[in-house]
Amino acid sequence: MSFGDPNNPYGQQQNAQPGGQPGYGYPQQPPQGAAPQQGYGYPQAPPVQGGYGFPGGPTEMPGGVKAARVMLFVIAGLQVIGAIFVALAAAAVNAAKNDATLQEDVQFQQLAEYSGAVLWGIVVFAVLWGVLAVVLGAKFGKGGSGIRIATIVFGVITAILGIYPFVVMGLAHTVLAILVVVFVAKSDGGAWFNRQQQH
Repeated sequence: MSFGDPNNPYGQQQNAQPGGQPGYGYPQQPPQGAAPQQGYGYPQAPPVQGGYGFPGGPTEMPGGVKAARVMLFVIAGLQVIGAIFVALAAAAVNAAKNDATLQEDVQFQQLAEYSGAVLWGIVVFAVLWGVLAVVLGAKFGKGGSGIRIATIVFGVITAILGIYPFVVMGLAHTVLAILVVVFVAKSDGGAWFNRQQQH
């Protein structure tokens, strides 16, 4: 009795299975209810977490990040207070410039004009910087890594400005800004800002 070509998958070389049914060259299937065997000796992959295969990250804002957020709001408040004082100084310079007894002093008028412009410029900058601090703090809840980087840059610049040129007014800013950078740059801060965002 001939078994045909041994290389022919359709020949008589059909895999005999229980019950006498031929397997037609296909591998045997496990019985129903049995767990499938792993192929090639590799372990089964763990179940996917989240939408893109990454862990979802922390669900509650870490304490350090919360503290950094509060400090940003405090910096914004200090900016507003500082802007008020500088605006009062600018108004005083403007009033002195309009004083009839000093209007003939050309040198004083030029100095007052320059000082007034600089002071009003500082007021505008202080208000805008405070608004930026509030915006960054408000986005801590949903913001991603971009907000984290922007906050670190904001903190570094604020700390530098607190040292120079605003040394007297800026000491509190410097301390708060350094703490903001430290808390946001820590590993738990990174985990919070890099977590999978909910859409």
